[in-house]
Amino acid sequence: MGIQREGAPVVVIVGAGFGGLKAARALRQAPVRVVLVDRQNHHLFQPLLYQVASATLSPADIAAPIRHILRNQRNAEVVLAEVTSVDLEDRQVGLANGHALSYDFLILAAGSRSSYFGRDDWAKQAPGLKTLEDALDIRRRFLLAFECAEQEEDPEIRREWLTFVIVGGGATGVELAGTLKEMARLSFPREFRRIRTDRARVILVEAGSGILANFGLGLSENALQGLERIGVEVRIGQPITDLEARAVILGEERIPARTVIWAAGVSAVPLGASLNVPLDRQGRVLVQPDLSLPGQPEVFVIGDLAAFSHGPAGLLPGVAPVAVQQGDCAAANIQASLREMPRQVFRYRDKGSMATLGRGRAVARLGRFSLTGYPAWLAWLFVHLMLLVDFRSRVFVFFEWLWAYVTTQPRARLILGDRAQGLDMESSLKG
Repeated sequence: MGIQREGAPVVVIVGAGFGGLKAARALRQAPVRVVLVDRQNHHLFQPLLYQVASATLSPADIAAPIRHILRNQRNAEVVLAEVTSVDLEDRQVGLANGHALSYDFLILAAGSRSSYFGRDDWAKQAPGLKTLEDALDIRRRFLLAFECAEQEEDPEIRREWLTFVIVGGGATGVELAGTLKEMARLSFPREFRRIRTDRARVILVEAGSGILANFGLGLSENALQGLERIGVEVRIGQPITDLEARAVILGEERIPARTVIWAAGVSAVPLGASLNVPLDRQGRVLVQPDLSLPGQPEVFVIGDLAAFSHGPAGLLPGVAPVAVQQGDCAAANIQASLREMPRQVFRYRDKGSMATLGRGRAVARLGRFSLTGYPAWLAWLFVHLMLLVDFRSRVFVFFEWLWAYVTTQPRARLILGDRAQGLDMESSLKG
């Protein structure tokens, strides 16, 4: 039985990521009832997720409860549930708990998941980085690797523990590689007695012709040099051909490594496939210029779930700025429909891209201008602080970054959960 809502038109928004949350807030003055559905109770600032994985920030620093964010928006309510299906004919979304939500307008902003390009069996050994749970799992693996190496007598096995392979040379992979290497190089050396943490190998593997491909050749080369300067090994044009329990295979080369992190690609969540509409190769929904579904003007798809290719830039990437602007556009088009006014065509305004390379180093593309080094790093800090949703988070993150920069000692280095989760420590110590 559906959960019926009477009165003002109901706008159901699936997903409280950047696009979904922006759409909900953009409708705060509209004569509608907003129902925001997410399987998590928090909005996650994904661009800083790698800092939780690398023990620089705590989960609460980059996440805020959805109900708290929308507490003053009287026309909005939050439903904690997982959406499993969409009935376009009856205008209902089905929930995993057996209930359904009726809608007058629907915005699908369900996001994406890690893609292993047909090798899903690699997921257990090489976790992706999409959720807080993923970040905490990677943090546990990273920190436990040094603990295992400290207790290991066999030098070959010790080297395996101190080798970290990151697959994917996009912003996430680059930032994670730089941060992990600087942790091993600057934060750990005085804390371990039997191992040289500064000699830990961090290997970034990219199948394409360069890292940070969307930044342009100049910044890509600058980023490569910056990573190599701090000791990250970068492998360009070398796709992974296989993963073993204790090694990564690059063609004919076998790299012994106990910790592998996947940042190589994403695909849309399965919800898009349930709509029975055209999809692209990544499972994203092919949308109209106004972000609606073909033949379903009341249904909008935005963010990582949408394949938008109607502008001069071609197919838009699945990044936060795209999702935010699409959320604004979808909300504006709903209000235009309510006023019986023409809808607007979505036009993406590219404000640039940024990526950190470690302590005091970054690259940034801001329109026609490019920044590198310390100025780019300062710009990166400012922009990311301002984009955090919660003011408390901005304050806490600023002081965490300041402390880490001055002391080189990030404070979020607790190993949580079962120490054997993700690593079989005891069997490994036996060799």
